[in-house]
Amino acid sequence: MASDSLTRRFAELTQASPARPRDALLRMLDVLLSGFFLLVSLPLTVPIAGLLLVTSGRPILYRGERVGRGGRVFEMLKFRTLKRGAEQRLGPYLGEELVRRTQAETTSVGAWLRKTQLDEVPQLLNVLKGDMSLVGPRPIRPRFFEELAADLPAYWQRLVVRPGLTGFAQIRRGYETSMAEKLAHDLEWIADRSVRLYLRTVTATAWRVVKQSAGGLVRRGD
Repeated sequence: MASDSLTRRFAELTQASPARPRDALLRMLDVLLSGFFLLVSLPLTVPIAGLLLVTSGRPILYRGERVGRGGRVFEMLKFRTLKRGAEQRLGPYLGEELVRRTQAETTSVGAWLRKTQLDEVPQLLNVLKGDMSLVGPRPIRPRFFEELAADLPAYWQRLVVRPGLTGFAQIRRGYETSMAEKLAHDLEWIADRSVRLYLRTVTATAWRVVKQSAGGLVRRGD
């Protein structure tokens, strides 16, 4: 990946869109809320880790490279939901083709984790570490970032903020939304990124996860 070009581009963007005082407050909220959510989720995450170990073995966690703030590449964490070696097999694909092929690679436990969005819980560790925020554009693979930035010049604006565990685009739209539409929502968040919008997005996401998790647990018990 041309990390040097990303770094230079980020320097240009920060001159045009400097950090705001509220960014420090949002970072403080990230630390406090992600720590709280990690504690609250322990009664679920420990059994999930055990279930994954028994049904599909190691590794329990998926670790994938993603582009972070300033173009820095970091290792994003998730509970593993795909068959072993799926990452290499899915590597060349993007968009609808990636979604279709991913469904075929998903394990039974993984399908449930994806449906309830509990596979994302380990990303709270990324938030605590500072690689991510609770709210922001969803992290993307380095290769795909460069491809999308070539087609959508405004895509570079995503480097101004940390990628998010959830985002403005995610609570407004589903996976079927085009990249251009998702980018429009992401840019709206980047331009605003107010505490009010942050808390609204976190609350909407938490409520959705609770509902989906409760529904998923009921269906697995039927």
